Amino acid sequence: MARVLIPLAQGCEELEAVTIIDLLRRAKIEVITAGLQEGPVTASHGTVLVPDTTLDNVLDQQFDLLVLPGGIPGADNLNQDPRIHNLLKKMVANGKYTAAICAAPKVLADAGLLDGRNATCYPGVLDTFSQINLTQDAVVTDNKIITSRGPGTAMDFALTLIEVLLGSAMHKTIETQLQRNNN
Repeated sequence: MARVLIPLAQGCEELEAVTIIDLLRRAKIEVITAGLQEGPVTASHGTVLVPDTTLDNVLDQQFDLLVLPGGIPGADNLNQDPRIHNLLKKMVANGKYTAAICAAPKVLADAGLLDGRNATCYPGVLDTFSQINLTQDAVVTDNKIITSRGPGTAMDFALTLIEVLLGSAMHKTIETQLQRNNN
């Protein structure tokens, strides 16, 4: 079974976090949500999320994918945590997937993981990073790094994550269950 870690920082974008968690779990992917500290996380629009565990409790576990929800100040809080940068670099070194949406691709960029790559993000977030090939696409996959634009693209992003972990048939199955297509 595929295992995914989703760190939840104070001020994360709840639409992104919940959409990703929900869709991956619908696909029977094991999703572990981990708060940067003990206790509930208050998202950017006041929704309170209760992580499964803390980041410290899962630092030594193996995951197939690490997903960073965006939001401000959530993405900034992720970016200021050296454990997140270390995990990202470890995932890439081990040939695993990393993904970030909205403002969170800046965390990937600051960790040095987007240099020379194609990426997308919330408008303006990566404008100062000239070594990144920015696109306007909803979701961009460059090797095993996946980025997405924002809350409105969260469902497409989550479906892409399902596809890279479990294949196009599972992507189609979940998308059909969501009534997003006519098949």
